[in-house]
Amino acid sequence: MAQDEGTANRTLERAAAILDAIGPGAATATELARRTGLSVSTAHRLALSMVTTGFLSRDSNGAFRPGERFMRSSLEHAAAPVIAELNRTTREASQLWIRRGSDRICLIALDGLHELRATLPVGFVLPLPEGSSGRLLAEDEDALADVRRQGWVESVGVRTPGIGSVSAPVVVDGTIIAAVCIAIPLARVHVSPGADHGAAAVAAAQRIAEAMSGR
Repeated sequence: MAQDEGTANRTLERAAAILDAIGPGAATATELARRTGLSVSTAHRLALSMVTTGFLSRDSNGAFRPGERFMRSSLEHAAAPVIAELNRTTREASQLWIRRGSDRICLIALDGLHELRATLPVGFVLPLPEGSSGRLLAEDEDALADVRRQGWVESVGVRTPGIGSVSAPVVVDGTIIAAVCIAIPLARVHVSPGADHGAAAVAAAQRIAEAMSGR
């Protein structure tokens, strides 16, 4: 038992050292090893384990950052009033999604204000890359190209027949940390989900990003 406790303590100490080494920024496994004195293989193995538990996240370049367990409360606080205003102005279902592993989780969800509306509970989990937000959080190449061209990504009846959506990325320090989504019954779409509400989704995502960057 004492040996098991000692092993667990060493693991916790190493995990804490990795968190201290990252701080608010990002670091590769090699940089983590240099800052902590761990071997590259040990730093990499521990960092990957911390990604699966949400203590770290990993960007498209392989660098590790603080994970959603640290980001979540700050993100919710920054996003809640923005999503509420988006819901009031569009009168459509307004959501904020984050990534966890190979899934996405609905962090904030407000139902549309029409009788015919899209509904989804907070905490709902969907696999990546389903839906417009899923494509963004999975960093799908076509989705990122859409963002570069127009700022948003749309989905028309792909995940749920009769429902369309448009999503915009919340980008902080060059990393997508969340996706703002507006979900609309196709019966109420005039041109397309993106053409109708893309600009509103982009503006909301930018406001959240600005609030997060100022923390």
